[in-house]
Amino acid sequence: MNKKKLGFGLMPLPQLDPADAAKIDYATLCKMVDRYLKAGFNYFDTAFPYHGGGNSEIAFRECVAKRHPRDTYTLTDKLSFFVVQKAEELEDFFAGQLERCGVEYFDYYLLHSMNKDYLELAEKIGAFDFVAREKAEGKIRHVGFSFHDTADVLDEILTRHPEMEYVQLQINYADWENTEVQSRKCYEAAVKHNKPVLVMEPVKGGLLSNVPPEAEELFKEAQPDMSVASWAVRFAASLPNVAMVLSGMTTPEQMEDNLSYMDNFQPFTDEEKQLVERVAGIITAKESIVCTSCRYCVDGCPQKIGIPDFFKLVNDVDKFGERQIPLAKSYYTHYTTSLGMGKASSCIGCKQCEQHCPQHLPIIENLKKVSGLFEG
Repeated sequence: MNKKKLGFGLMPLPQLDPADAAKIDYATLCKMVDRYLKAGFNYFDTAFPYHGGGNSEIAFRECVAKRHPRDTYTLTDKLSFFVVQKAEELEDFFAGQLERCGVEYFDYYLLHSMNKDYLELAEKIGAFDFVAREKAEGKIRHVGFSFHDTADVLDEILTRHPEMEYVQLQINYADWENTEVQSRKCYEAAVKHNKPVLVMEPVKGGLLSNVPPEAEELFKEAQPDMSVASWAVRFAASLPNVAMVLSGMTTPEQMEDNLSYMDNFQPFTDEEKQLVERVAGIITAKESIVCTSCRYCVDGCPQKIGIPDFFKLVNDVDKFGERQIPLAKSYYTHYTTSLGMGKASSCIGCKQCEQHCPQHLPIIENLKKVSGLFEG
C-alpha cells in the first residue's frame, strides 16, 4: 500500500445535476483523478451503492481504468449485503463489479458495512469462503471488511475470521470517545488483532469542515493557514495503525486542500492532539440530550420507539446546526420505515421509559422535540 495515506473515496463525486446522483461530471472527475495520481497518490475506493446502482464503479472505469495503466493505481470495492443476500448471487455480483470497474482484479475487496447481523448472513451464504476463493484465483489481492458496530462485535469477527487482512473503520476526533460509534475502542480492537486500519468518515460527512465558531477560532490560532477539515484528516492519519484515510472529494478545491497537507504529511504533535480533544469537547457540549444510549428505555416500550437513536439525531443537529437537519431526517425516515421503529409522535405518555432511565431524562418532552424536528 502507498505510504501516502490519502485515499480517493468515490462518493460523493462531482455531479452535473445536484438532484441526480447518477449524473456524474466525468470531465471534472478526470481532471481530479489526473491531479491526484500526478501528486503520487493512488488509492481509490468505491462500492456498488455509491451514486446508485454501480454508477461510482462505472465512473472509476471511465476516468481511471480506461485512462491510466493498471499498475499506477490500486482499487478497493465491496460486497454489499444490503444488495446480495443469497449464496447464488455472489458470483454474478462480483463479476459485474469487475466489469463495471473495467479491471481484472481488485487490489482490496471488503465485506461491506459489517455488523453482528451481517456477520451471521455472511457466514450463512458463504461470503468469507467466496472471497477466499477469488483471492486464490488472483481476482482479489487483499481481503477485509468495513465495519459499523461495537468494538465487542469487531473483536468477535476478527477472532472468528483471522484471515481478514484489513478493517475499515469510522474514525474522527468527534467520534473518538462516542459511546455509540466507539471509534477509539474499535481502533484498539483492530490493533489487538494486528490488522491495519482504513479510515472512513474522517470529516464525519463534511461536518468537521464547519465546526462551531469557538472551535474554529482555536484551530486558526494554532495554524492560520490550515483548513478546518485538515485537522480532521490529519487526526486520523496520525494514528500509528492507520494505513489509509479516505476522503470523498467532490471538487478540485477540496482535492487541492487535501493534497496541500497530505503530500508531505506531518503527524500530530502532542499539542495538536490536546487541541482536537478540546474541540471535540466543545462539539459534545452542545448536545441538549445527555443520553448514554444504554437502551433501558427501549425495553418494553409499547410503541417500539427508537428513543436513543432519535436523541442522537437531535444531538447531531445541536452540534452541527441546521445543515444537519436534512441528513438527520433521512436517518429518521430510515429508522421509522425500513427498521420499523415507532415515530416519536406515537408516544402515548406511559412514562415507562422515564422510570427506567438512569439519567432521569424528560424523555416524553424530548420526544416532542424529535417530532417537531423530523416529522414536519
